[in-house]
Amino acid sequence: MAIESTFDLIVLGAGSGGLAAAKRAARHGAKVAIVEGDRVGGTCVIRGCVPKKLLVYGAQARHQLNDAPAYGLTLGSVESSVAELFRRVRAEVDRLNHLHLGFLEKAGVARIDGWGRFLSDQCIGIATERGGPIQRELSAAHYLVAVGGRPVRPDIPGIEHTWISDDMFNLEQLPKEVVVVGAGFIACEFACILRGLGVEVTQVVRGSGLLRGFDRELADAVLEGLREQGIHVLLERTVSAVSGQPGDLTVQMSDGLALPCGGVLMATGRRPWLEGLGLDAAGVAVEQGRINVDADSRTSVAHIYAVGDVTDRVNLTPVAIDEGRAFADSTFGTRPRQVNHDLLASAVFSDPELATVGLSEEAAIDRHGVDGVVIHRARFRSMSRALPATGPRCLLKLVVETSTDRVIGCHMVGEHAAEIIQMAAIAVGMGATKADFDRTMALHPSVSEEFVTMG
Repeated sequence: MAIESTFDLIVLGAGSGGLAAAKRAARHGAKVAIVEGDRVGGTCVIRGCVPKKLLVYGAQARHQLNDAPAYGLTLGSVESSVAELFRRVRAEVDRLNHLHLGFLEKAGVARIDGWGRFLSDQCIGIATERGGPIQRELSAAHYLVAVGGRPVRPDIPGIEHTWISDDMFNLEQLPKEVVVVGAGFIACEFACILRGLGVEVTQVVRGSGLLRGFDRELADAVLEGLREQGIHVLLERTVSAVSGQPGDLTVQMSDGLALPCGGVLMATGRRPWLEGLGLDAAGVAVEQGRINVDADSRTSVAHIYAVGDVTDRVNLTPVAIDEGRAFADSTFGTRPRQVNHDLLASAVFSDPELATVGLSEEAAIDRHGVDGVVIHRARFRSMSRALPATGPRCLLKLVVETSTDRVIGCHMVGEHAAEIIQMAAIAVGMGATKADFDRTMALHPSVSEEFVTMG
């Protein structure tokens, strides 16, 4: 089969990292093609952060209606249509998908419909289905693998009856009771979304707490908030089997407990989606299920690169975008640069919301010793909860290095946490000290003022 076209860059995957790299490389004058067998936009736009955040807003709207009497508002009959909410979310995803198609066309990037896989380190084949017969061949001077990751399910009886996070956005109706399995941000976020939409939720957690890797005190504050809103969190439990039919299921626990429910969400992690890429044919090294790359996102093959979740470095959309742009700037531009993965803000859009930047208390103590850090915290119920007299308390926390007075961790659980920490991340990244925080005049009354008034 003859090679049809030759490009300066072929990108496999039209998600956040791939799109950012393709458009930036084209801006630098490269001839670029992007290969995608699904819709354009990737996990974040199609079945991840964007539709999930819209569902978070939908759940919050119901909470606000419940609080209305506390502010003297008497509401009549309010009709709730989950089907309409999900329809509107899908419509917004479709709109964004079309926007990204237009952005690629405007950037001059050739869009190749189909699934790409390496036939050698110099050539890729395009198939109409992943792993299917090759329909055409393309070559390029450089390749970028940016196909992302996918959810994983545990190997237990009845697993075919369960949902993964991808499935949630295609639902038309929600059952009365759902079991969510997992302790990470996807599990916590969907547990809160479902509860906010009126579903009875039981969350099954294998370990002793939620959100492993985050500051322990913050994770405990989220757990307290989940339980306060009626989510039944079962710690140190595992699921051994799922039986029944969709809509009428029973989750069998390893300790013998049986949980009847209408649906089961397996939010038990994600892994790089490497199957069917032909990485062996290209000689690209894979280590522990991920593509191994250096600081320049280069794989073991000099002209093949990888960014985003396939590298399993830091699996966040803004990170993938910056990795893609850094690759394009370094390879096709005039200002080579590398991405700094050391100081990254992150958020969990649970209820209550968690956001953080810098070192957790545990990580700071591991690095600097118990006497090397000072912890400042404030715990309170925000003014927005004063009249309803319900809802979780806020937790704001600063981790300060004793020897320099520098703030090396800034964390929050509470309303608007992500919006607040995004701005705090600038100060932490610039090396602000506790004295710098203290010198900043408070904006009163606000939640965030506690960061600059802590003793």
